[in-house]
Amino acid sequence: MKKLSILLLTACIVLILAACGGNDKKEDENSVDQSDTKDKITFGATTGPYSDMVNKAIKPLLEEKGYKVENIEFSDYIQPNNALDNGDIDANLFQHKIYYEAFAEENNMDLSELIVVPTAPMGLYSNKYDSIDEIEDNSTITIANDPTNLARTLVMLQDEGLIKISDDVDPLTASVKDIEENYKNLKFHEIEAGQLPRTVDSEDLASVPGNFALAADFDLLDALALEEMPDDYRNRVVVNTKDIDASWAQDIKEVIESPEFEKIMDEEFQGFGKPEWMKK
Repeated sequence: MKKLSILLLTACIVLILAACGGNDKKEDENSVDQSDTKDKITFGATTGPYSDMVNKAIKPLLEEKGYKVENIEFSDYIQPNNALDNGDIDANLFQHKIYYEAFAEENNMDLSELIVVPTAPMGLYSNKYDSIDEIEDNSTITIANDPTNLARTLVMLQDEGLIKISDDVDPLTASVKDIEENYKNLKFHEIEAGQLPRTVDSEDLASVPGNFALAADFDLLDALALEEMPDDYRNRVVVNTKDIDASWAQDIKEVIESPEFEKIMDEEFQGFGKPEWMKK
C-alpha cells in the first residue's frame, strides 16, 4: 500500500507538471500569434507629402482590410526611427535606403525596408526660363550643398544635356569639381537644401529636392525638368526586421502594390516618380 501511494503521488506530480508545461506552450504560441497579427497599425511619417501619402492612400486601403490605422507625424528625421526601434510605431515612411541603412548601423538598430513608394523628385525650377532650351550662357543656379542632393542635381543636369560629369567618377558621389563639361557655363551657388525654394525668385535657376519643393507649395509639374532618381533615393516603408514577414506587414505591402494605390498616386500625387517595380 505504501509503494502504491508513492506511485500514485508521483503520477499526479507528472500530470500536473505536464499540464503546466502545456499551458506555458499554449501561452507561448498565443504570444507568437499576437505578434504576427494586429487589428491596429501605427505609422510614423514626416509632416508633408509622405504623411499625406499615409493618410490619403495607405490608411484607407488598410482600413478596407479591417485594420484601424493611426498616423503619427514627426517634424525631424531622427525620431521616426527611434520610435520604430522602441516599438512606439509599427512602420515609418520618410527615408531612402542610404539614409536608413546608415542610421540603423550608427544606432545599432535592426531595420528593414518593406517596399519602395513613389517619391517627389528633384526638380529644376525657374521664374526666368520656360524650358531647358531657353537657358542662356552664364546663368546662375543654386544647388544643395549636402553631398547626396548635390550629386543628384548634377546627374539631373547631365541627363538634361547641360553638363557632363567625368567618367572617372561615380555619378552618385559627384561634386562640382567633377564637372568635365559645362555647356552653358552655369554659375553654381551651393546653399543649404531647405533654403533653395526661396532662391527661385533671385537666381536664374534653382535645383530643389521634391520634399522642399512641396513644402514651399511648388507644383512639381512646373519644373523645367524632374530627375530620374535611382530607387536607392526613393522613400520606402521601413519596419523592424523581426516584423518583416508578419501578416500585417505583408498587408501593408499588398495595399501599396494594388491598382487602387497607384490610382490614388496618379490622381493626388502628380509628378511623383514611380519606383522600378511599379513601372513593370
